[in-house]
Amino acid sequence: MDQKKALFLPFMQIPTGHHHVADALMNEIQTSHKDIVCDKVDILSYSYGGMEKVVSSTYLAWIRKFPDVYDWLYKQAAYKKTTPHNRQYLYETMFTYFFKRLTNQQNPSVLFCTHALPSNIASILKKKNKLQSITVNVYTDFFINRVWGIDGIDFHMVPTIAVKEYLLKRGVPSSRIFVTGIPIHPAFHPKKSQQSAKGRIAVLLTGGSLGVGAISKLLNYSQSDRIHYYVLCGKNKLLYEQLLKEDKPTVTPLPYITSKGEMNKLYDNVDAVLTKPGGVTISECLMKRKPIFVYDPLPGQEKINVDQLKRIGVVSTVNFEDKLLEPQILEFFSDEKRQCIYRQKVDAYHRNLDERPLSMLIEEILQKKH
Repeated sequence: MDQKKALFLPFMQIPTGHHHVADALMNEIQTSHKDIVCDKVDILSYSYGGMEKVVSSTYLAWIRKFPDVYDWLYKQAAYKKTTPHNRQYLYETMFTYFFKRLTNQQNPSVLFCTHALPSNIASILKKKNKLQSITVNVYTDFFINRVWGIDGIDFHMVPTIAVKEYLLKRGVPSSRIFVTGIPIHPAFHPKKSQQSAKGRIAVLLTGGSLGVGAISKLLNYSQSDRIHYYVLCGKNKLLYEQLLKEDKPTVTPLPYITSKGEMNKLYDNVDAVLTKPGGVTISECLMKRKPIFVYDPLPGQEKINVDQLKRIGVVSTVNFEDKLLEPQILEFFSDEKRQCIYRQKVDAYHRNLDERPLSMLIEEILQKKH
C-alpha cells in the first residue's frame, strides 16, 4: 500500500484548541483513510525542547497578571484591521531552520497548520518553492489574525462564511476554501433540543480552571431552584471535592471526562451551556444547537471570538460575577421569541457549512494538485 504522511502542526504543549482540532482531524483521517499515517508535532518543543515549558508558563502568567496589556498588544500586533499580513521576521529567524528540518525528515504529503505561526513559516517556504507538501490552514478561532500565512497556502478550513469572505477579498479562490466550522470530534453529532422535564433548566457550566473561589461565588448567587448546574470541574480536584462537600441540591459536580461519547451525552441532557468562548467548546455547542452563554473571555483571541459570535447572533454574554446572571438565563428560557430568533441564527450558521463530511473534503485536498 502506498502510504502518505499527514503532519499536524499546533504550537506549544498547552492542551488548547490547536491540539483538539488537530486530534479531531487525525481521528477523521485514521478512520477513513487507512493509507495515511498521521503525526502531530509542536514546532516549539521540536525546535527548543524544554524551553517550551518556560514559554508556556510565561505566556499563561502574562495573560493572568496583565490581561489588559496582553489584550492591547494582541490586537495591535495580530488583529488590528489596518495591519496587513506582513512578514514575521522574528518567527522566521527562530523557526525556519527547524521547520525545514522537520519537513525534510518527515516528508509529509500534506501539512495541517492549526496555529498561525507554523502556517506563517509554511507560507513563506511555499512561495520560495522550498516546501512541496500540500498546505492547509485549519482556523481554531472565529477570525483570522495577521500572523496566519495566506499566500502560498493551498487550502483553508474556515469557521464561518464571514471568514471565507475575508479570504476571498484577499484573493484566495473559492474552490480552495471549505466552510467546515471549527472541526470537532465526530462523537459530537446533532440531536433535537428539548427543555428538561418539570420546567427545570439544566445548565452545563464549564470552568474548572477558574478555581474554587470563582465557581463557588457564582453558585452562591444561585437563588432559583429552576436551574440545575452541572459543573465540569476538569482536572481541578479541589473544586470537585469542595462542591461534593457542599452537596447543594441544584449543583452536580462532574470530574474530568475523557470520553467524547460521554461528553456528547452530557450535552444532550442539558438545555444550555455557560462557558468561556474558546473556539472548540463553542463549535461543539453549535453542533449540539445548545444556547450558549459566555462569560469572562480571556484577553486577545477570546474577546475577539465573542465579538464575531455576537455579530452572527449565536451567543449571549453574561457577567460571571453579576448577581443578575441567573435571571438572564431564566429570561432567555421564558422568552419564546428570543429562543426562536436564536434557533434561526444557529440554523443560518449550519446552512453556510459545507455539507460534505470531513473525510470527503480531506480526500479532495489530497487529490488536487497544489
